[in-house]
Amino acid sequence: MSENHVYPIKPEIEKHAYITAEKYDRLYKESIENPDTFWADKAKIIDWIKPFTKVKNVSFHEKDFHIKWFEDGSLNVCYNCVDRHLPKRKDQVAILWEGNNPKDARKITYGELYEEVCLFANALKKLGIKKGDRVTIYLPMIPELTFAILACARIGAIHSVVFAGFSASALASRIDDSESKLVVTTNFGHRGEKEIPLKATVDEALTLTTKQTIEKVLVMGKKATGLDPRDVVFEDLSKDLPKECPCEEMNAEDPLFILYTSGSTGLPKGVMHTSGGYLVYAALTHKYIFDYHEGDIYWCTADIGWVTGHSYIVYGPLANGATTLMFEGIPTYPTPARFWEVIDKYQVNIFYTAPTAIRALMREGDAHVKGTSRKSLRILGSVGEPLNVEAWEWYYHVVGNGQCPIVDTWWQTETGGILMTPLPGAMPLKPGTVAKPFFGIKPALYDDQGHEIQGPGEGSLVLLESWPGQMRGVFNSPGRFFITYFSTFPGVYLTGDGARRDSDGYYSITGRMDDVINVSGHRLGTAEIESALNFHDQVAESAVVGIPDDIKGQGICSFVLLKADQKAHENIAKELIQLVNEHIGPIAKPDKIYIVPGLPKTRSGKIMRRILRNLAAGKIKEVG
Repeated sequence: MSENHVYPIKPEIEKHAYITAEKYDRLYKESIENPDTFWADKAKIIDWIKPFTKVKNVSFHEKDFHIKWFEDGSLNVCYNCVDRHLPKRKDQVAILWEGNNPKDARKITYGELYEEVCLFANALKKLGIKKGDRVTIYLPMIPELTFAILACARIGAIHSVVFAGFSASALASRIDDSESKLVVTTNFGHRGEKEIPLKATVDEALTLTTKQTIEKVLVMGKKATGLDPRDVVFEDLSKDLPKECPCEEMNAEDPLFILYTSGSTGLPKGVMHTSGGYLVYAALTHKYIFDYHEGDIYWCTADIGWVTGHSYIVYGPLANGATTLMFEGIPTYPTPARFWEVIDKYQVNIFYTAPTAIRALMREGDAHVKGTSRKSLRILGSVGEPLNVEAWEWYYHVVGNGQCPIVDTWWQTETGGILMTPLPGAMPLKPGTVAKPFFGIKPALYDDQGHEIQGPGEGSLVLLESWPGQMRGVFNSPGRFFITYFSTFPGVYLTGDGARRDSDGYYSITGRMDDVINVSGHRLGTAEIESALNFHDQVAESAVVGIPDDIKGQGICSFVLLKADQKAHENIAKELIQLVNEHIGPIAKPDKIYIVPGLPKTRSGKIMRRILRNLAAGKIKEVG
């Protein structure tokens, strides 16, 4: 199939869908021309303690910069995800948990979720956690991770989930920046055949922190070992605690969570999302984009350590009273048929995964897919990076049997929810595109001089207006938010991505415009990787760039300049990779390492990464 092939809207999907083509055009126009009216109506998707009277209060300009939505309203996010469903859905399954081992599984109803979250909230209170305190959560994909998140939201604490594959050094920097009082962890996590020593990583991280704000470590699991005096075992702490806990009333603009995402320079940014606007946007996008209907079984394969898991495993689905599937394992364990077997096991209707997984499973051949039924599937989704046409076609024809629309979504940690995507009943599908903007999203393409490109064209993707799910700031660094996202082109939000727009107004994402590498949908800052490489005592300087990768979307290529008196030895590549593992984690492992005699630079001393990208693409022979 060519990139220009268009798949029309299926009549059976259009008949079922909330949003048709006519409805999309009408609502999109209203959302742009009358945002206050539009969002006042759509904000009814959640329950408010104190109804808001102000909807949008936003300025992207430096002299009066502010972003506020529903600012005089109040709510509780946990109440919206749990309590309000109890009258109708107490016995409905809220979370289907599929363990790393196919034999491990749990079904947690909304009634059980209420008790587990209240118990956890009371445990946090017993440890002295109160509204506004930060709690770092370093857990694998187990139900307790969701309990911990919702418990924080219930009492007004701010959670900071750190992906359980990050190293002690990466964890320490995030603990320091957030000034957390508590870390929640467990002894081990499991990914395929690997056992990940999480508690040991936390212990090491706490020797590396500089601010020493952590008062306690809360350890989940019955077999907690290697305990330190600061450690508290959850089972012991919660033994006599009640399974009821009142919800804290939160202003719409009170912080809900911090999530660290890599920038092109400096330390990772603590992206801060607030309560009201974020939840409205997560719930609305989940309902409309995935065409979620009562009774659907919904599965997002992401890790909750990333924003996709926050918005589309926990907050969006649970706010809508959905049954959401949590998966601890990996796509290829114990066989490459695992995803498709899980779909059949739970009769999944909506499936949302990453291009990395799609490409990896495509390489394993069709037999693993075709040995399963997958007849329950109605909607397929993709997230994290551009989905190339070849993988799109395989996903559509082989996985979906040519019957399921693909919602190929584009968004970021900073955006809180999906910004551009086809809507299943409203738009024909074009492989390789993310179609059109969601309601309230006003994209534009700018050239290098900041001039807007009209009609078909390619340039820097910017957003001209705010939306409720937009981040509100960088934690502990108020000025960094404006400088990073609003200073390049005054008055607009710079996404950092390049895009192309065709004659039908469909957008395709062309990749990062800055020095962030998108590996399997995970954004990694080049500065952070270079910093790890530069710890090696033989290294004078390093430069990291992204390279095309058939599986991961982008791989990591490192150019390393040794000190003048040093020569490369046969183990240096292994040592450099080990340093990156220690300082960041295996996800940041370089795919290629070149030992070079020099790095190309401008007169001002800035490394010319464009040249390095060309070199890394294979236009020179490997060095060293």
